[in-house]
Amino acid sequence: MGAFSNFARSLLPGNDRDLAKDRYAGRESATDHAARKRRQNHHRNAAKADRQGQRWEERDRRRFR
Repeated sequence: MGAFSNFARSLLPGNDRDLAKDRYAGRESATDHAARKRRQNHHRNAAKADRQGQRWEERDRRRFR
């Protein structure tokens, strides 16, 4: 479909979902994208905190040998 026909279809009331289904088929929604990024950041931060805790524990063990 050409750009003009997409524009003309967008002017018709009530077909936003149909347009989005065609135009964004196979793409990640903004909501899904944000949720995925939150999960990735949480995992990254949890792993970083775990590494910091391990370093602290190793230093503490060396100190009290």
